[in-house]
Amino acid sequence: MPLTHPRRDEMPFFDHLEELRWRLIWSLLAVAVATGAAFLLVMHYDVLGILVDPIKPFLHGTKLKYLSPTDPFFITLKLAIIVGLLMAFPVVAYQVWAFLSPALTPSERKVIIPSLYLGLGLFAMGVGMAYEIVLPMTLRFTMGFQTESLEQSIVIDQYMDVVVRLLLSFGIVFELPIVILVLSALGVVTPEFLASKRRHAIVIITILCSVLTPGDVVTVTLMMMVPLIVLYELSIVLSRMVSRKRLVAAGAEA
Repeated sequence: MPLTHPRRDEMPFFDHLEELRWRLIWSLLAVAVATGAAFLLVMHYDVLGILVDPIKPFLHGTKLKYLSPTDPFFITLKLAIIVGLLMAFPVVAYQVWAFLSPALTPSERKVIIPSLYLGLGLFAMGVGMAYEIVLPMTLRFTMGFQTESLEQSIVIDQYMDVVVRLLLSFGIVFELPIVILVLSALGVVTPEFLASKRRHAIVIITILCSVLTPGDVVTVTLMMMVPLIVLYELSIVLSRMVSRKRLVAAGAEA
């Protein structure tokens, strides 16, 4: 299938559907191939062991438990699917971009393309912060209660649910500047609107962080809130830059 297209508004409706079908097929194929490769990577590089490392100091020489004979395989498969989705994301993002980009103006493309690379860096930064700082802090807090009366017997399923949710939550919420940057480039939001809704944004960020982060509300939630508020302020700055460029481009076209 050709990778270059006429402008979106010049294509017949059924050509849109045909292109969309092929984009979906390539995206699903990329996810399937990446998941198969991720299964081998998970087994060869002991990705599960990397995720288990933060809780090892609290296990006192024991290992995480599983309740069903099939649990080890399905845990590995779930982990491979997650890693496969992350590996396939650039291909899926490209397919989405190739489908939508003909409908965008050149100035909008110049803003959105660099923002995609920045988004990958911010996602990795959020995951790294969650793994290195927030996850150990959460485990230290939650497993510090009733140690004299209770004996831990942690099951791998529940532990992985906490770890994956925490890592992905931080990675996704760190994409806030990219979302606002793209919306600003498309003219959906303005820096004036973002600045006027700052208080509302802080309230929404507080609620969101309280829902996404387990453990101590005062420490773990703040570990997500503070970077998000800083990223929101950064988003206002980026939105101003994009708005200026849009005004300059509009003036040049006029």
